[in-house]
Amino acid sequence: MQRLIDNELIFGRLWPVTEPHLVERYNQALEGFGLGHVDLESFRIDMAGFSPEVAEALGDKQYLDPNGVNRRFVILTPEQIDLPVVNTAFSNTEDLLYQFFEKNQREIFALTIKDVLYGEIEDNVFEVKDIEDLLSIEQVEFRVFTASNLLGKTNELQLLIERLQKMPDAWQDDAMLNRMVELAGQTGDIRENALLPHEVVFRQSTFWTSHFGGVYIFIDEGQITVICDPSAKGFRKSRPWQVSYIASDDHERVYAFLAETGRIDPPRGSWIERSGLLAERARMLVAWLAVNDDLGADLSKFSVPWVNAWVSRHPQAAGRGTQLGLLIRIQHDVANWSNLDMRELDPSERFLVSRANPEHPDFYLVNRLISDYLPFDYMSRFVFNKPRFYRDYENWPENYRDFVVKQIRDTYLPDKKALRRRLYK
Repeated sequence: MQRLIDNELIFGRLWPVTEPHLVERYNQALEGFGLGHVDLESFRIDMAGFSPEVAEALGDKQYLDPNGVNRRFVILTPEQIDLPVVNTAFSNTEDLLYQFFEKNQREIFALTIKDVLYGEIEDNVFEVKDIEDLLSIEQVEFRVFTASNLLGKTNELQLLIERLQKMPDAWQDDAMLNRMVELAGQTGDIRENALLPHEVVFRQSTFWTSHFGGVYIFIDEGQITVICDPSAKGFRKSRPWQVSYIASDDHERVYAFLAETGRIDPPRGSWIERSGLLAERARMLVAWLAVNDDLGADLSKFSVPWVNAWVSRHPQAAGRGTQLGLLIRIQHDVANWSNLDMRELDPSERFLVSRANPEHPDFYLVNRLISDYLPFDYMSRFVFNKPRFYRDYENWPENYRDFVVKQIRDTYLPDKKALRRRLYK
């Protein structure tokens, strides 16, 4: 794991908290959660305020996500909007946080000048016992607090201002006027600098969750589709008239659902030649096969000539009926911009030559689902499915770990947007 940290493949791009007053504010938020105080002079945080250093000090990696639902957050600065979210049970946590930051920019800026914001992304579920609990989450609400009760004081001052404006004799109430002056000294002029976040309720969108080994929930008008292991609690038991359940190992039905709803991009020369995604998958597959065929495979000189030489020495790996053979054939067949009849392929092979439809709003989530079926595609897993990538990493041989880390560090990290645009869009 240290190799991932050193190369910024985990806990990268986190925001450093080094100023004593910010460290103290963070501790105030922890105390607000009932977690006590950590004796750290500095640490790093993500968009939600999660800190790997604080987690280690508390001895609890889930200190901001204790039940995998109703995620907690700590906001020290509006700059957190540009940070990633790590260690989350729901794939849309980052999107919900981004919406909250974006819709309440002025308020967050004003509040964090003087205080820390903390709270929970709250829904109507406090514990996930079965799939029905996940399906019942239709919207979430950001319940926000401040350490010095700045929000409460702002709300009190707003009510007093309204009273002064609407009640003819209110200006004669010296106690009320003195209280308004006292509150204004703490909150500032709330007529010019709004302090109360005005958008705190957001609709729940399509998402993945780590519960029950991983569950995908796709939401369409009038229909919900659940894709997961059929052993998950509540599978095929809730709202059969509204919810369609698909076992994750039913490749044919999963692919058909994605195709019928316009969520997947089947193999076409128009994107295969331009993106180079299948060629990239073929190279990653060769590295995977080489390591599994020979645990001592030297990947230090990995390149296109190295790949070609390995395939020449192992022709059976690219033969008919193999994944590598299919990738090579598809690239050749679509060179004339023709389309492939997917019915010719075994259902388990269809994800190999497809990608998510970049025009669909569920683009990221579908690429995540596709990566579940392609264990050798470390790039897609790292880009769209980091929890699965980190789990894979723990079981890889040392030489393959080193190879993958270097490949991602050198080809993806320098310009993430460019690689995502080239391969997946």
